[in-house]
Amino acid sequence: MKTRFPWQRFLHPKYWLSWLAMAILWLISLLPYRFALQIGHILGLGGYWFAGKRRHITEVNLELCFPQLSAKQRHKLCKDCFISVGDGIVEMALAWWKPANQLAPLVQLKGLEHLEAALNKQHGILILGAHFTTLDLIGRLISLQNKFSVTYRNTKDPLFDAMMQYKRDQIFASSINRIDIRQFVKTLKNKGAVWYAPDQDYGARHSVFAPFFGVPAATITATARLAKMGDAIILPCFQSRLPNYQGYLIEFQPLVENFPSGDDVQDATRINQIIEQAILRCPEQYLWQHRRFKTRPEGQPRPY
Repeated sequence: MKTRFPWQRFLHPKYWLSWLAMAILWLISLLPYRFALQIGHILGLGGYWFAGKRRHITEVNLELCFPQLSAKQRHKLCKDCFISVGDGIVEMALAWWKPANQLAPLVQLKGLEHLEAALNKQHGILILGAHFTTLDLIGRLISLQNKFSVTYRNTKDPLFDAMMQYKRDQIFASSINRIDIRQFVKTLKNKGAVWYAPDQDYGARHSVFAPFFGVPAATITATARLAKMGDAIILPCFQSRLPNYQGYLIEFQPLVENFPSGDDVQDATRINQIIEQAILRCPEQYLWQHRRFKTRPEGQPRPY
């Protein structure tokens, strides 16, 4: 039996702006795909011009990770990153409200032999991903092929958070709060598949410093611990938005063998390298607005 969205909890006037924003997103989801993404471009450019703090974070990250680029090249990449975020907002609306038969033609799958290899091993599967701006729609597109669980973290907007949770419960096998380690491990031990992205800075606790584009970055060790506790295999899976509104490429990569190794720094470095290679295919689609280097080794200043 499907649960209904608890809209009665959000009738207070403090939620009206959030309701308006979601109504606009719903209307955008009704548009043809090309037109919807064109609105996303406009939203992204608005973010670039008006979200000064996030633009600064993005500029710092790009300077640290791509020192070989000229200032002009980084400036263009920064603007493209914000356009991609705008696209991602629209894609979230498509993931929530677009019918499956309209979404299915947008996806191209590559590396299905690696997915089959993972399924044939009869273990839990830790789907290694990263925070690309295409995240929400790609999750919906993959779920059309195989059901899996996802991890999430709460947002600051209660209405938006409730809607996101409601939609994810409809789309995925389950959604697991990132701090609910017990449920995460239980799902893996039951031979379930869980999407997991260990590419953000969650502080020094339970992290080691491993290179990320040559810069020491606080990298959580949970990937190795979860794989060991859940007796799971690691299946990298990344995505990219194709040019000219052609849709999306979802690529399953070879299983990560001999993982974990028992060396936290070595394992974290290996995971970062896999994510780096995925980012290099479409750097403008990665969520550079996150303060990836806010936690520094002792004695090093924060760059933001």
